Amino acid sequence: MSTDRYQSPLSERYASREMQYLFSPDMKFRTWRKLWIALAETEKELGLHITQEQIDELKAHAEDINYDVAKAREKEVRHDVMSHVYAYGVQCPKAKGIIHLGATSCYVGDNTDIIVMTEALKLVRKKLVNVMKELADFADRYKAQPTLAFTHFQPAQPTTVGKRAALWLQEFFLDLEDLDYVLSGMKLLGSKGTTGTQASFLELFDGNQEIIDKIDPMIAKKMGFKECYPVSGQTYSRKVDTRVANVLAGIAASAHKMSNDIRLLQHLKEVEEPFEKSQIGSSAMAYKRNPMRSERIASLSRYVMVDALNPAITSATQWFERTLDDSANKRLSIPEGFLAVDGILDLCLNVVDGLVVYPKVIEKRLMSELPFMATENIMMDAVKAGGDRQELHERIRTLSMEAGRNVKEEGKDNNLLELIAADPAFNMTLEDLQKTMDSSRYVGRAKEQTESFLKTVIRPVLEENKELLGIKAEINV
Repeated sequence: MSTDRYQSPLSERYASREMQYLFSPDMKFRTWRKLWIALAETEKELGLHITQEQIDELKAHAEDINYDVAKAREKEVRHDVMSHVYAYGVQCPKAKGIIHLGATSCYVGDNTDIIVMTEALKLVRKKLVNVMKELADFADRYKAQPTLAFTHFQPAQPTTVGKRAALWLQEFFLDLEDLDYVLSGMKLLGSKGTTGTQASFLELFDGNQEIIDKIDPMIAKKMGFKECYPVSGQTYSRKVDTRVANVLAGIAASAHKMSNDIRLLQHLKEVEEPFEKSQIGSSAMAYKRNPMRSERIASLSRYVMVDALNPAITSATQWFERTLDDSANKRLSIPEGFLAVDGILDLCLNVVDGLVVYPKVIEKRLMSELPFMATENIMMDAVKAGGDRQELHERIRTLSMEAGRNVKEEGKDNNLLELIAADPAFNMTLEDLQKTMDSSRYVGRAKEQTESFLKTVIRPVLEENKELLGIKAEINV
């Protein structure tokens, strides 16, 4: 590792090797050569004078890229595509004259970008589905565990630990729907020339429109795509990058929401992210167990959400058939968005797989608030026993305020049940009141909603994608 120059944290700390390879120079240049072979084969099949010997020569050197030759040539001509055309020609002297025939630089550059983003979306999808599987298992395991719910981070009606996880899961499910939609619409640029008009192919094929119409579909099929975008300037529409980045930002937003909830729950000591045996939580406070991985999810997620602005602004500011102010920005924003989301999903996998739940702490906090939430049931029971509903409502309001003051101002336990038992208007003993403190009576349909959601929505998705399941995340730091 070099210590005298900047190293991207996305490569050094967060992203997997698999995702890093997709955006590597080797992946790019190997794909360029596959595209040149696809173009040459298509032109041969459509009648240009290209021999099978030339095609075979190109295929023989598709993988053994002479990087040293390309690098030396680029120093001379300052053009990466033409440097690699030259280097390929050095290895393929018989085919040298037909490499890149009729194409512009965007033929290899833009088609490769689409191919790489498509493969990267597939990897993101694989990890997203695995996060959903871990969350589904967690939600199912704790679907009936009552817990205090919060609105505005203030105590509200109880829910269950599993139902809360189902809320996280639903957001990731929505992201999967968006991802699948964008992935299903990915198309190649094809080979459309310098302004997208295919003028060079009119020249090559003597103006034969029917033959030219076959070029893009044939290239798409050879490269594993259904079709190419029907119209373009020199480049594919940068709106495509915007759609892709928005999917990544959506995943980041879902991960951020979940990680924030986990951080708050860890503060409450109810749920805790995994903490390894030798992990150090604080350099000063040895007792601390900081939610460092959840914090890292939030941190990287903010980066991805903001990064989505880059392709949007780039798309909006392209002039006519193209400008080159997309290039430098695109080289940063697209790969780094993917690398960051890759790291986020690995962290999510690691955290959800090792979440620790503390039922006793959860129950203690819930029981400290439950008497307030049980007041309506208590009042109804007292009315059934002959009490006056309006009078009881006012008495319960007054006693609730008194119990609240005891908790907040004097630091005492919630004694609302004792206050109600001592009030003759209710005609209920403390034992009677304590029977109402079964927390499962107050969670509504949280358990049933979670079961139904998992059964009807999530499990079918997981079953459809079962061949993707079973991966484990490796966290570097």
